[in-house]
Amino acid sequence: MTVLLEAEGLARTYRTGRRLLSRPRLVRAVREVSLGIGRGETLALVGESGCGKSTVGRLLLRLEEADAGRILFDGADLGALGPAALRALRRRMQPVFQDPYASLDPRRRIRDVLEAPIRLHGLRVGAAAVRARAEELLAEVGLAPAGLARFPHEFSGGQRQRVAIARALAVEPDLLVCDEPVSALDVSVQAQVVNLLADLIRELGLTFVLISHDLGVVRQIADRIAVMYLGRIVEEGPAEDVLRAPRHPYTRALLAAVPGQGGRAVLEGDVPSPVSPPPGCRFHTRCPFAEPSCRTTEQALAGGAGHRAACHLQAALPPPAPLREAPGDARLRRLQSFFLPTTARETAP
Repeated sequence: MTVLLEAEGLARTYRTGRRLLSRPRLVRAVREVSLGIGRGETLALVGESGCGKSTVGRLLLRLEEADAGRILFDGADLGALGPAALRALRRRMQPVFQDPYASLDPRRRIRDVLEAPIRLHGLRVGAAAVRARAEELLAEVGLAPAGLARFPHEFSGGQRQRVAIARALAVEPDLLVCDEPVSALDVSVQAQVVNLLADLIRELGLTFVLISHDLGVVRQIADRIAVMYLGRIVEEGPAEDVLRAPRHPYTRALLAAVPGQGGRAVLEGDVPSPVSPPPGCRFHTRCPFAEPSCRTTEQALAGGAGHRAACHLQAALPPPAPLREAPGDARLRRLQSFFLPTTARETAP
């Protein structure tokens, strides 16, 4: 598989507490993150809130500048590009944000939202061709052409997210970075949007970076999963392998927290702060399998068959409990089947 996007040693630190009498504090949001995404592949970044996954998404798009590391997009070093070259390349890499109402200008009609990027990048010539392309985009995301005359507030949450996806598709990108695209939607609307994303992957051959804490959504469409904890990737591998046989204790805790797994995740100990992370493995303060060496030595990602984990105990951990489908996942799958076109439902297994 050809690598479309590659990140090497990304790091991002924020300064906080800039008041007159307080000393600035350094928050290490992302630290030594490296990953590669193949063309047409879906990579899911998962983890708790505050683990740095959304920051990684912004760094990959160069919406924020990394303090260290580099990003290669189709062989081009994004950090070395000037403003004009970067602007031209942005057409091939687009974001879909978590809150579509906040990301859509409430003063602009949908036709302006969709037509502006088409004109900016010269993808169609003439008003009629631009309008026809805008109507095609709405049809691709399951909305009627009449929606072009409406404002964002006239749509439901799921419809606004479809408009946001259509806007991202307007410039015919190769890569979409979707940051929690369905977390603000109810389950039935989630099923529709997940179906839409799956269709786009299949029909357009798009490459996805899916940022989510919802393992039910991740299980539906991800090819590979990267698990983040306190700014660092602690496990990475094929989605089926990570979900069925996790090698890092933190990944096990995330899966145990999924409803319907026959128990609950119990993580005792202090939650470390990104301002002053502990030495050694950052997870050792909460890990039930921690050994004395975990408090002093930080383990790099290691493992075979494309499935790696940052834990030197991964081979000695007891076998995990079999992953069972959560009730919410079953409902999501039934709803997905319901929202398939009639012909697809007739042939669906």
